Amino acid sequence: MGCGDLVAEVTNKAMDGSMNLEQALEERLRIINCTPGDIKRFIKAHPPGSRLVPGIEGLIKALQARGIAVYLISGGFRELTLPIAKHLGVPKENVFANRMNWQWDDETGEPSRLVGFDSSEPTAHNRGKPTAIARIRQRNPYNTIIMVGDGITDLEAVQVTGGADLFIGFGGVVERPPVAAEADWYVYKYSQLIEELKRYTVAMIGSGAWACAAMHIVAQNCLAYDEADEFVDEVRMWVYEEEFQGSKLTDLINSKHENPKYLPGISLGENTVADPDLESTVRGADILIFCAPHQFIRSMCKQLIGKVKPEAFAISLIKGMRVRSDGPQLISQLVAKYLALDCSVLMGANIAGDIGQEQLSEAVIGYANPEHAKVLKKLFETRYFNITLLPDVAGAEMCGTLKNIVALAAGMVDGLGLGPNSKATIMRQGLSEMRGFSKALYPTVRDETFFESCGVADLIATCLGGRNRLVATEYTRAALSGSPVTFEQLEAELLKGQKLQGVLTSNEVQEILKQRGWEAEYPLFTTVNRIVSGYFPPTDIVNFKEVPSRPIPSEDGDLSDEELAARRPRPLATAEATA
Repeated sequence: MGCGDLVAEVTNKAMDGSMNLEQALEERLRIINCTPGDIKRFIKAHPPGSRLVPGIEGLIKALQARGIAVYLISGGFRELTLPIAKHLGVPKENVFANRMNWQWDDETGEPSRLVGFDSSEPTAHNRGKPTAIARIRQRNPYNTIIMVGDGITDLEAVQVTGGADLFIGFGGVVERPPVAAEADWYVYKYSQLIEELKRYTVAMIGSGAWACAAMHIVAQNCLAYDEADEFVDEVRMWVYEEEFQGSKLTDLINSKHENPKYLPGISLGENTVADPDLESTVRGADILIFCAPHQFIRSMCKQLIGKVKPEAFAISLIKGMRVRSDGPQLISQLVAKYLALDCSVLMGANIAGDIGQEQLSEAVIGYANPEHAKVLKKLFETRYFNITLLPDVAGAEMCGTLKNIVALAAGMVDGLGLGPNSKATIMRQGLSEMRGFSKALYPTVRDETFFESCGVADLIATCLGGRNRLVATEYTRAALSGSPVTFEQLEAELLKGQKLQGVLTSNEVQEILKQRGWEAEYPLFTTVNRIVSGYFPPTDIVNFKEVPSRPIPSEDGDLSDEELAARRPRPLATAEATA
């Protein structure tokens, strides 16, 4: 409005304390002496974005994305401050500024001449900013309020009881020595504040198909979709080093930004860095994502003892358990025991290829620490991958583990050429046994967990399209053809280096059932294990109700040791043998 320099001079006197605030307001109004039309023309000529200090938009956006409320408390005028607040996404009710008083024209009914300011606003008086903060405290139970500003009136906000808890001085426009001397922290760029916001470094342990599909999500959320700037852009991924098409797999991943062996054609993101060194991968990480075959996790955790940040936390995407002499141990429990980290789990209907192609999918995060769960939800949720938080770690993890056994049974049904009735029977029985077994081992498991994505949804997806179903189908077809093959052979042929978890999990679960005398109570689980162990043919999957009562051939003496050995597939490696 042609008087900027004069107004700035008066404002500086108020900000350095050499002029009373009320006097400064009156003097500024006298200089401005504007009409409503003048204000509209000024805003049009100088849009809000052009009047902002660099970095302030990014800071406010990051704070708001983290759920932190932002207020504007200004000794200026509301008519000029509100457009800026709107541009920054600050609600008008979060703006404290002075109001201009207008004389209204009797003929037009419109404001025509500036006659003063509204003295009822707290910012119209000395120490008005701490008064505004006191009002904010009355409305909201905030634990901490921080004032950021460059003037004496901003500094006052922390010098009065009931005002701000901390004052950050800003010298990016004008540096005032008295303010700098008294500030709790003094900065010259808003980017300095952004850099000090808590940011999580993420590490992925694993590089199979599911790990790569999860990495597709995580890399996006750490880079492109991280409005709150809560995650460090670069994500390191531990890769078991091997040769593929004449090159090291890590080199291929780092150059092509995809895993051509386990999930070809799916981008891992340019911010993903493959690392064959496990300790290097997790160094400095705040969040550890475990997504490797469950039989290897114990040895990995033992290697990482003392190598991870004490304040870090973890999440397991692994479906399996470890059997010990004193009972079963879930992967989340194993991680917590060896690394002393809180470990959540992510379980659901998660076929890797579908997720890599960004088809609609969902999962639950089973958690014990709600604050960690909120961060993990931000890390994994996208427009195509929905996340539900579930305070049932054991229930979610047991669902993810046991469904692989049921998937083997479903694959046998497919291999026999049976229809949907038979498959539905197997899936319903499987869900029932999953629930019963989970609650028998962990009585706190919630019934509703089995109706979440980790329960019935994951069971459906795995029984229709998972790798355990695929291998069991081919195993059954081969047996019917008279040319039986082992699960180990099919694993190598069909999964191309991926691990088949269902057989190993079946062996682990059966060990528990046998130890506790529960075999007859879980007939489907028991039948699957006796089939994959070679005691009975896959055609017996339809006789699951009676198989547990049959004597095992070797115990009954019906077969010689040589015949039994020929009939039984070679077992896959056990957890203790490989970890």
